[in-house]
Amino acid sequence: MTSLQKRVYEVVKKIPRGEVLTYKEVAEFAEHPLAFRAVGNILNKNRNPKIPCHRVVRISGGVGEYNKGREKKLALLKREGVVIKNDKVVILK
Repeated sequence: MTSLQKRVYEVVKKIPRGEVLTYKEVAEFAEHPLAFRAVGNILNKNRNPKIPCHRVVRISGGVGEYNKGREKKLALLKREGVVIKNDKVVILK
């Protein structure tokens, strides 16, 4: 596992239930601000259920893809209380 992968997984593990971060935010917290595409590739390969990669979304608010299927990602986010309208996450801050 690369140091970037370790950092990405550590950041994503800390995303609280019911909240999301964007791929760009994860890259920034992992101290690789331009690696947001790499973050997506890293999370696509994740098979560890302790790393909640479904909590990472696109910068546009779009839900994005998920290695277990987009519908599963939507269901998990909704179950955790994330508000989704027109296939976009509604950020309530």
